[in-house]
Amino acid sequence: MPLAVGWALALIVIALFCGLGTWQLGRAKQKEAMLAASQKILSERRAVPLGDAARPALRGDYAWASGSGRFPPGPAVLLDNQNRDGRAGIRAYRVFQAEGAPPLLVELGWLPLPGDRRLPEVPPPEGEYTLSGLLAPPPAEGLVKAVSATQSSGDRLVTGLDMSALARDLRLPALAPRVFRPDPALPLGYARDLDILPNTLPPERHLGYAVQWFGLALAVLITALVVSRRGRRRQQER
Repeated sequence: MPLAVGWALALIVIALFCGLGTWQLGRAKQKEAMLAASQKILSERRAVPLGDAARPALRGDYAWASGSGRFPPGPAVLLDNQNRDGRAGIRAYRVFQAEGAPPLLVELGWLPLPGDRRLPEVPPPEGEYTLSGLLAPPPAEGLVKAVSATQSSGDRLVTGLDMSALARDLRLPALAPRVFRPDPALPLGYARDLDILPNTLPPERHLGYAVQWFGLALAVLITALVVSRRGRRRQQER
């Protein structure tokens, strides 16, 4: 292979690896910012009305909120592929109608899935509730677009929380762009916490992957330099 072609291929691979490393660094910074913002909110716990969940300008922000309302009848939303303590399960959500606020998706908690993946029943909590907890952006959908499927029970099994699509599926005029995660101390639902990054990589893992990608780029560069040097020597010896 001519040296020029070899260097061209090496530079393409180096650029690719550097791009992946830069992306991982960006994700680490984003998640560090998310953790810092949420920790400030959780430490202060200055409550805003639940109606703030509907403000489009705040869809990516965290806030401690409180309000009263009910869980109307209707299907539950079951978020698939949710792990907890090494066990596979789902994260259950139900629509909550607060006073003076649009319908809001409330996390009721995590439930395990048996080996046959039979989905658990998630009946709506009865009566009126006064809730306090964390308003947060919905979990990231990942690289694949969220899929939603109606189950025999009428509940929706989803792989991501696309709020616009869910509003249509649930036959609601709209859903607040943020989800509500009740205080785990409240007697409501199932196993719950306020972990900001469930089922996703923490910042330090992204940093580790960034180092690996940059390391691979450096290894390709060193290999290209060695091969190029050997090629020049062979040409000189002819």
